[in-house]
Amino acid sequence: MIAVLKAKIQSKITNDKHFAELIKGSGVAFILRIVGIAAGYLFTLLVTRNLGAEAWGNFALSLVVLQMASVIGRLGMDTALLRFTAEYMSSGKIANLKAIYGKILSLIIPFSILISVFLYALSLFLAVKVFHKKDLVDYFRIASFVVVPFVILYIHSEGIRGLKKIKEYMFLQQTGVFVLAVIVFLVVLEFLKSQFLPAFSYAISIIILAIISVYLWHKYFSFFSDVESSDFSITYKDLFSVSFPMLISGSLSLIMGWTDTLMLGIFRNSQEVGIYNVAFRLSMITSIVLLAVNTIAAPKFAGFWGKGDVERLARFAQESTKLIFWTSLPVLILFLVFPDFVLIMFGSKFKEGATALSILAIGQFVNAMCGSVGNILLMTGYQKFHQNVVLFGAIINLILNYLLIPKYGIVGAAFASTIVVIYWNVLFSIKVYKILHTWVFYPRFGGIK
Repeated sequence: MIAVLKAKIQSKITNDKHFAELIKGSGVAFILRIVGIAAGYLFTLLVTRNLGAEAWGNFALSLVVLQMASVIGRLGMDTALLRFTAEYMSSGKIANLKAIYGKILSLIIPFSILISVFLYALSLFLAVKVFHKKDLVDYFRIASFVVVPFVILYIHSEGIRGLKKIKEYMFLQQTGVFVLAVIVFLVVLEFLKSQFLPAFSYAISIIILAIISVYLWHKYFSFFSDVESSDFSITYKDLFSVSFPMLISGSLSLIMGWTDTLMLGIFRNSQEVGIYNVAFRLSMITSIVLLAVNTIAAPKFAGFWGKGDVERLARFAQESTKLIFWTSLPVLILFLVFPDFVLIMFGSKFKEGATALSILAIGQFVNAMCGSVGNILLMTGYQKFHQNVVLFGAIINLILNYLLIPKYGIVGAAFASTIVVIYWNVLFSIKVYKILHTWVFYPRFGGIK
């Protein structure tokens, strides 16, 4: 049976170059993501073991604020650059891409500096008036200095992703962040044991990676330097017509993903925030293969769509979803059967997150079953539909968290998050069916093609 399955997969790889690229690219992405996740959990262990759940909770809240500020600072231009890079590289319109890149930089750098200044100025207000935790002031101030390098890192790494430099992209976005943070944390810990050490370590790693991302983008893009300029020009209005819906979707996705953490920070103590954040991060392992596949799949979707090859796009999406399903199922089972065993590694107090971990894992498994439906919409020009679905999901999540967290704490937050993840994926799947005229999710019950 295994030999037959192996032969079938080998034949598929040999005869289908796109599937071979998916396996190779997602395999590399998966390995690098595993390294990044391992480093992330090692970083979490180091912080929780040395500084406790409360310190991790404060760091998690500052990370939320940093990510929200950087999403605004990017203006959706990172995802737009990914799409334009994949499309124009596929069609050979390299001069167009050069013009777009220059336009994006001239916009997002001064704007992200402005966001950084605002965050620094509002640090005291956010810490005291919003979260009622004065200890967070310095965390937020540290975060404000990282906004610009964070934006620069995302813009260039997404461009590198569009060039299909998957190893480099994964290092910049996944592996490098916590690997460097662990190194900095361990070095500084030898001399200083401070509650701000996690934030400082993370900030240093982001700055280093931002510099590397700029170097790599210009290195890979340098062979286009001889390309003659064309009459192509693009206005900020044209850029915003693509990037703004992506900004809204990205902002709302981030807000949705962190609303539970933010509202736990408002209604509950930092220790509960820390426990929930660890459970949430663990649950993401359930859809780790989806995230790895999306790395290679997103530019492929844009390329197929740009060529008008809808049939190949649909087949590629179905094959990737099947791969995601079977690799995610064992992780779901582990988190449903042994949640206590997994969480106790971070300290005995973290066992309180067992129920939340199981609930969150179910939501992530539904995400894995539906495959890359969100990326398909973003890469095929349906970003406004994506934006609207995410908007309503964010509102639902906010309401559910407001109602459930004060009474049920981290379990209520997990339930709210899972309901919205399922809602998103159902609507995305239906819309993708209407676009591709076939279902992408797996298993496709009832003989649906």
